[in-house]
Amino acid sequence: MATSTPRAKRTRLSGRRRWLWLLPAAAAVLLWAQRALLLGALGGYLVSAGTPVKADGALVLAGDSAGQRITAAAELVRQGYAPAVFVSGPAGSWDYHESELAIEWAVKRGYPRSWFVALPHFATSTRDEALAVLPELRRRNVRRYLLVTSDFHTRRAARLFRSLGPDLEFVTIAAPDRYFSAAGWWHTREGRKTFLLEWLKTVTEWFGM
Repeated sequence: MATSTPRAKRTRLSGRRRWLWLLPAAAAVLLWAQRALLLGALGGYLVSAGTPVKADGALVLAGDSAGQRITAAAELVRQGYAPAVFVSGPAGSWDYHESELAIEWAVKRGYPRSWFVALPHFATSTRDEALAVLPELRRRNVRRYLLVTSDFHTRRAARLFRSLGPDLEFVTIAAPDRYFSAAGWWHTREGRKTFLLEWLKTVTEWFGM
């Protein structure tokens, strides 16, 4: 019976080690080649929005200092989808609520003050924000609303508002963000920060944290 020589065994082991090194290397090359698709899919997962419908109001969530959320909501009023914009506003700097500052910003850009209704509160998370503003919508007899927030925030916000306000109907509307783009967030530092922070919040929300 033929037996393997020590040299033959070393050759087989060397071949196995080579394959063990080549397989992850090939996988890494493939992932790198397809990185745009993979990263785009991860960014795209955060975005879950619909198209506008007639509603009792548009609700703007807090957290946008560039005015893109309130602008998107005001345009919905201009187009006839909603009669008013409810502006969520947590407490901020210098004893001002964000809703006050956002409304002033919009009025200075030509939108009628009468379109906006401030909803000041002291929430520090999207969950707490929902708990603060949903009772206000019910008190104003809102049955259907347009939930307006930044595109990267839409999926998480919709999940929370659906869970905490199942009696109210809504459609999520995505406002553009100056830093985030699902198809290219990784190209800028601010885009990467936005992506990572939103994914961190998404994962912690899954675990009820």
